[in-house]
Amino acid sequence: MGVSFLSTTPSLVSLAPIPSPNSNSVAANRFFTRAGAIRCSKIENGDVSGEFGFHRRDVLKCIGATVGMELLASSGPWVEMATAADLIQRRQRSEFQSSIKGTLFKAIKENPDLISSLLTLALNDAMTYDKATKSGGPNGSIRFSSELSRPENKGLSAAMSLLDEAKKEIDSYSKGGPISYSDLIQFAAQSAVKSTFLASAIRKCGGNEEKGTTLYAAYGSNGQWGLFDRQFGRSDTEDPDPEGRVPLWEKASVQDMKDKFKAIGLGPRQLAVMSAFLGPDQNATEALLITDSEVSPWVQKYQRSRETVSQTDYEVDLITTFTKLSSLGQQINYEAYTYPTKKIELSKLKL
Repeated sequence: MGVSFLSTTPSLVSLAPIPSPNSNSVAANRFFTRAGAIRCSKIENGDVSGEFGFHRRDVLKCIGATVGMELLASSGPWVEMATAADLIQRRQRSEFQSSIKGTLFKAIKENPDLISSLLTLALNDAMTYDKATKSGGPNGSIRFSSELSRPENKGLSAAMSLLDEAKKEIDSYSKGGPISYSDLIQFAAQSAVKSTFLASAIRKCGGNEEKGTTLYAAYGSNGQWGLFDRQFGRSDTEDPDPEGRVPLWEKASVQDMKDKFKAIGLGPRQLAVMSAFLGPDQNATEALLITDSEVSPWVQKYQRSRETVSQTDYEVDLITTFTKLSSLGQQINYEAYTYPTKKIELSKLKL
């Protein structure tokens, strides 16, 4: 194959300590909210009801303002975030995600020859994104035969077939509905990336799988996948994306590649780090990219990084770039794959 790549909202109000009631300082007889700068001022002698000299109505105003700020914070996009942060739904999504990763990792381990195809499949599905119209992107459109049969997707059918079979297994145990192809394709690529990182660590340990796994756990960048994992809940499109949006990577010039990456908001650095996704032979791709003065320094940087024990620069930049690509133009449904939980009837409990 020649793939050298193997190598919740925070609290809005926090009160300052209430000063001693014996203090004569004006500043000492006020308290402030750090987030919203709500202030309750001291009331002059007389007409007081609180221990520290505050009108009851002023205290109520402060409380009302605080609650009002929290209500404002819970409106609009905060509502979706709060819903997504629901502990039960988080647990459901996390458990489901762990299961599909297991299924995909097993399928990839049994078919290592399809790793490069899985990476390109995910890239090409995302690369249909059009910044001007906000259309395309990683929406699962590549699953359609009319799109999969295009020249730029030649040789990717076997990878798509592998995912079709994996989807059947995943859907069989999903409690929150079938997994979308858009999620499946991107998470399969994530599993492929992880498997190559692990394989690289094992190779550096002389082929000892146990030592390699320990090395990757100790020095790998697995913790950098947090944002990618949260982008779980893409929706499938019902039509193929327009033709002509994805280059034929194996025949594209470096300038063609740079232009395409620039069109979606990425540059030479991101192009270099994604070299393993640009066709079946990463060595050949990098040999081409290194001829360009803008891309060459980054290619060399990542080649050196892959030779180190941790591969930190390479892994972190690849994960960051892939995470951005995998969510281009997508509205994430943070309630996807969740399901109602059974209610416990307390009257039937035997105490």
